[in-house]
Amino acid sequence: MSEPGAEPAGPAEAAAAAAMPQRRRLEFLAGQRAARRALRAVGLDCGEIPRSGRLPVFPPGRTASISHSTGIAVAVAGAPGRDLPVGCDLELRPLPREAARLVLREDEETLLADAGLPLGANAAWSVTEVFFAKEAAWKALTVMTGEGREGPEGSLRELRVSPCRDGLRVCLRADPARAVRVRVVRVGAGAFSYVTGRAGTRG
Repeated sequence: MSEPGAEPAGPAEAAAAAAMPQRRRLEFLAGQRAARRALRAVGLDCGEIPRSGRLPVFPPGRTASISHSTGIAVAVAGAPGRDLPVGCDLELRPLPREAARLVLREDEETLLADAGLPLGANAAWSVTEVFFAKEAAWKALTVMTGEGREGPEGSLRELRVSPCRDGLRVCLRADPARAVRVRVVRVGAGAFSYVTGRAGTRG
């Protein structure tokens, strides 16, 4: 949601926002408000959301994910008592074809819509859609603990993406059993990606 007039929920958010350039500050505050609304929708009213470095730290037993692009912020949250991965990513600006090398390996490039495969092959995805599906999965596979961040190491190329029945399956290359399903919604020339659950060995 767009929250151009969002205000800090407490002193820590105010201090973090004050150190940011104006555009980043507006997106940060909008993201924090979107997260509070998402958490409220699953039964938790909370104030400001603390951070560890650049990552939000949600209340114990609660999971949520925040993303923003060009002044628009979105968030998703998991219902209490359900141990499900949560992650989302929004990008409203299309990425160039050349960006594929930053996120895909050779065994994934056949997913791209311009891969030159015959009609009917799994060549239906833009670089933007695949890139931000991996971003959403990366967030879902990352957990903040009292000791810090636990999750994938390296870059998005350490994740492998493949088609599944309701979108894309993304797994750790080093541990293929750690996999999530990601649904991709096209938004203009961009995409909104969100994790819908864990994925089995076949998606």
